[in-house]
Amino acid sequence: MTGVLDDCFCDVESIDVFNNFKIYPRIKRLTEKDYFRYYRVNLKRPCPFWADDGHCSIKDCHVEPCPESKIPVGIKSGNYNKVRPEMINVWFDISSTFFFVLATRNTGHYQNNQSKEAFADWARHDDAQDHFCELDDETSPDSEYVDLLLNPERFTGYKGPSAWRVWNSIYEENCFKPRSVYRPLNPLAPSRGLCLEKRVFYRLISGLHSSINIHLCAEYLLDEGWGRSVWGPNVQEFRQRFDTAETKGEGTRRLKNLYFLYLIELRALYKVAPYFERAFVNLYTGNTQEDSATKDLLLQVFNEIKSFPMHFDEKSMFAGHKIEAKTLKEEFRLHFKNISKIMDCVGCSKCRLWGKLQTQGLGTALKILFSEKEIQKLPEHSPSKGFQLTRQEIVALLNGFGR
Repeated sequence: MTGVLDDCFCDVESIDVFNNFKIYPRIKRLTEKDYFRYYRVNLKRPCPFWADDGHCSIKDCHVEPCPESKIPVGIKSGNYNKVRPEMINVWFDISSTFFFVLATRNTGHYQNNQSKEAFADWARHDDAQDHFCELDDETSPDSEYVDLLLNPERFTGYKGPSAWRVWNSIYEENCFKPRSVYRPLNPLAPSRGLCLEKRVFYRLISGLHSSINIHLCAEYLLDEGWGRSVWGPNVQEFRQRFDTAETKGEGTRRLKNLYFLYLIELRALYKVAPYFERAFVNLYTGNTQEDSATKDLLLQVFNEIKSFPMHFDEKSMFAGHKIEAKTLKEEFRLHFKNISKIMDCVGCSKCRLWGKLQTQGLGTALKILFSEKEIQKLPEHSPSKGFQLTRQEIVALLNGFGR
């Protein structure tokens, strides 16, 4: 892999050096911190698009939920959207920024109009957010915390029909493309002839697909003998998906789309830095020393990102006629939201977990890029109104970028 990437002024070599020596070591340490290792997810949601193919019965497909006793107190006590009238002191976790609302016992009325107005204002903005993903209901009894470090992304041996069906549905029904037919693991350069926005959308999905395929090739089930599974790199599988000769030249394009995805998510982190740089924003787990170290490490990541000279310029997107641009942006958002729903159709629970997390991470990145004005208006010393990130979005964004 060498040379300049399409649709941006950046070369592969610069990204390699920047990532490998400056970003990845810090991101790896960050995703090992308690705030980022626990992800709340509902893996039991039914597939909304076709009859369930049945879940994988292979033991390595299983996701082990985290016992309640292992979850840091500051994480499991968060109640993001709900208020119970019988509560007097109600804490609302807004991306680890806390509103304190005083409620009157048994009546459900707020103790003063200012508190009531603040909560109502937050709720309105939360409802109005341009969500690019179908978010799991964290209050559902089927939602569970998962320790991502104990449930790593890897190829488990599952080869059920849902694997093909999911990506086929994504490419055929949800990607913008000219009239042609593609296969889920062999998209034939459909981004040609599309406008920038639709070309970007396709390249993001292709890059995400490439990223996941690389993860599975790198941690491939090599041996199940003697009751102990062994994982490791499967070079043959990697070549089959990405080698220039074996893919008729498409392997290089797929890998370049992965670099493109990296630049988009890098740009989103650059744009959202002011949100986290405010002094009162705390990545709260309940462990003061740990939380301070996590915040410091995140700020180090932001400082490195700011030093990168070749960011993707998203201002060229949706820059035409206002009505057409607004329509295209909404179409863009709904297409991606539909893709996030398709992740509930993945038969392997472990693949479903990481598919949902990485899709939500990319969806959060898109939400950030399309909220630049709201982020620029953030108040320095009080909770933001026009732009919010939940803890789940933050965890998905950083872990998705890490992948």
